[in-house]
Amino acid sequence: MNKTIVAEIISVGTELLLGEIIDTNAAFLAERMRDRGIFVYRKSTVGDNIHRLTVALKEALQRADLVIVGGGLGPTDDDMTREAIASVVGEEPYLDSQLLESLRGMFAARGRAMHESNNKQAWLIKSAIALPNPVGTAAGWFVSIDQKVIVALPGPPHELKKMWHEQVESRLPVSDQFIYHRTIHTAGIGESDLASRISQFTRLESPGIGTYARNSGVDIRVAAVAPTMAQARAVADPVIMEIAAILSPWIFGYDDETLVSAIMKKLVAARQTFACVESVTGGSLAAEITDCPGISSCFAGSLTAYANSVKIGAGVAEELIREHGAVSEPVALAMARVARKMFNADWGLSTTGVAGPDSLEGKVAGTAWIAVVGPNIEWSQLIDWPGSRQMIKNRICRSVFQSFFKLLKEEKCR
Repeated sequence: MNKTIVAEIISVGTELLLGEIIDTNAAFLAERMRDRGIFVYRKSTVGDNIHRLTVALKEALQRADLVIVGGGLGPTDDDMTREAIASVVGEEPYLDSQLLESLRGMFAARGRAMHESNNKQAWLIKSAIALPNPVGTAAGWFVSIDQKVIVALPGPPHELKKMWHEQVESRLPVSDQFIYHRTIHTAGIGESDLASRISQFTRLESPGIGTYARNSGVDIRVAAVAPTMAQARAVADPVIMEIAAILSPWIFGYDDETLVSAIMKKLVAARQTFACVESVTGGSLAAEITDCPGISSCFAGSLTAYANSVKIGAGVAEELIREHGAVSEPVALAMARVARKMFNADWGLSTTGVAGPDSLEGKVAGTAWIAVVGPNIEWSQLIDWPGSRQMIKNRICRSVFQSFFKLLKEEKCR
């Protein structure tokens, strides 16, 4: 019989606690379980310490039906996930001959000698099914005990994801609940302002509604749980429609859509193209643009004109820079015009500013001008937002995309 499944994720590795790497595995696992109607109630990170990992596993098993452990399956002494699981279930690991043969074959195929320490990667316990790892040396474990499940996965993300898709999902218990969710993306409105406009919905018990500040703007996540997907949708969709009506001026997309994909959709519909000339952002604008699949349908190209000589060579008047400085409204507009002309595009975008930490032309770090020039408009804006170099560049890019999308939404710019 199906039942509501509660899960916990335990990420293993001292390097995670030291901030040396970012735990992307937990986000992937949480998303995959959400889509299967499995409720992830907790996520924890434990260092390479068998006592703390054993305690974390015991506590998780008291609360959850399913515990996913990521990491700690390597061959070294500090890889202790197998030992901790064996201790928790009260079983002794043994060297599995089939796993050992497969492991030796993998090393031989790669022309590498297998060290004796790798033998532990062929360990197994009676309650576990081995999960093959075709792209690494660490096999996973699928452990069933007392109507609970522990899944041990390797730490490298490409190994974990492949094993999850090919070995784990089909073995998971089936939930009696379905989770339907949609994310509404907005730009150009603050989180507190947005929340106040939809406050009559955020207090609802179902669907659950949350607001989240993102690099691109503010997201609203709407989720409903029900015995069938149709019932969950019937709860969530009417509320989504009402929220969309209230926030229509600021909405740029839903779910996997981005600001760039929203811009692409409008330009393709209008049969228009765009290009950019960047200075302060140093190519970051173009990098984010070209990360969008299908963007070649409307993006003509870009130029990073970091030095003034490059700006002048591209067509920005030298006297304009001499009179106003490179970080100025006239130069930003001239750069956007150059982008249009150079790439024969309908729209030109530009950025010029001071990334810091030192000042430039008497302007402090965080000062920037952005511009958009199109068929019927020339628009520019001053950005004044201090921070680190990366923060400044990210904010400038975000401002360009938000402003360009807003201009495209306006009737006069279509």
